[in-house]
Amino acid sequence: MERLGTGIGWRPEIADAVECMPGIDWVEAVAENVCPGHLPESLRRLRARGVTVVPHGVSLGLGGADRPDEHRLTALAERAEALGAPLVTEHIAFVRAGGPLTASPLLEAGHLLPVPRTRDALDVLCENVRIAQDALPVPLAVENIAALISWPGEEMTEGQFLYELADRTGVRLLIDVANLHTNHLNRGEDPAKALAELPLEAIAYVHVAGGFERDGVWHDSHAHPVPQPVLDILTDLAARVSPPGVLLERDENFPEPAELEGELEAIRGAVEKGRAIREETAAEVAAEPEPLTGSVAPAFDAARQRLGLAQAALLSALVAGTPVPEGFDRVRLGVQARALAGKRADVVAKVAPELPEILGDTYRPAFLAYAHRHPMTGGYRRDALDFAGQLLLDGRLEEGRARRELRQWWLERSGPVPRSQRPAVRMARAARRVLLHR
Repeated sequence: MERLGTGIGWRPEIADAVECMPGIDWVEAVAENVCPGHLPESLRRLRARGVTVVPHGVSLGLGGADRPDEHRLTALAERAEALGAPLVTEHIAFVRAGGPLTASPLLEAGHLLPVPRTRDALDVLCENVRIAQDALPVPLAVENIAALISWPGEEMTEGQFLYELADRTGVRLLIDVANLHTNHLNRGEDPAKALAELPLEAIAYVHVAGGFERDGVWHDSHAHPVPQPVLDILTDLAARVSPPGVLLERDENFPEPAELEGELEAIRGAVEKGRAIREETAAEVAAEPEPLTGSVAPAFDAARQRLGLAQAALLSALVAGTPVPEGFDRVRLGVQARALAGKRADVVAKVAPELPEILGDTYRPAFLAYAHRHPMTGGYRRDALDFAGQLLLDGRLEEGRARRELRQWWLERSGPVPRSQRPAVRMARAARRVLLHR
């Protein structure tokens, strides 16, 4: 595996700072935010300097019951080629559920949700990973995610699940030590045990990030400093194996460049501490996880349907207010539901920044009320339009400047092409110009 070194997540908000940071060997860019034909100039300059750029996907939903979408796979492949990337990465998660497989409405989570660590889920995930590997021009690595909730009736630990996945597919692993910390606090899972069960030779690189605690739940925010327990898990990992690359993730609430550089230095220190431990102690060969019983040649269609029904029931409870499936913690599901709604509000505000500008302080409570009644079904841009349309229809927004501006914004974007580009509008404007010049 190529040695990547120390890197940072490239985001437009810190692009200039990243270019000037010393000791940056590589960067990771969110794949869906990069257009292959119009790469940001900052990424072009970094590549020209020899800095490796890795596309990191967030929307494939490899852990979902359906097979990976061909168009999304093609888009990910195009970004890998445009960036000259040595590999691409995605998540072990599901992001949508329902649809024809379950004869139920297709729902979007708008965020990464955990897959159950069951034989069905593993079988489906393995097939989905193989499909993705065949469609991509470079190797694929998949990431363990953070979770607020646990599935009832799980059959494996996280380490066993990842070990079998890598063993059966040959896929590389992107290990997020911040997510191991999150799962330790939220689900009582021991990070050291997970690391001991992992196929360390399959690690492609490592993520490090910060979060915060609220009401007894740890939120993997990527918007706060990296806490010491996360650095300690990184040291433990580095004491077992030399990670090919380590990357700092920060998605919002960006601090001054000096603070980011300080976090990168702390990450280098944690890796170096682990290396020293590894060299000072005799290498201990970890026992392989106990073999798991079960067929490795399942009836995939049946497994997909069972998994699809379970995921659809969970997602519907989270975003549509349907009953909580048996065995789940109702309180935790409530926390997760509020987190998903908050995430939707935040992302819609980024995708359509005019909405919070128009609505001011009423934007967030209005959107959360809308999200409580209307699950997302078509992505964030569609969500922004639907929210604005519903706000105009339900009469809660009184006549005035905000309503006029919101109506104009919705009219401009609601058709198949922008309102200003529609033939009738162009013809009317052309006729007006002719009349004005007579």
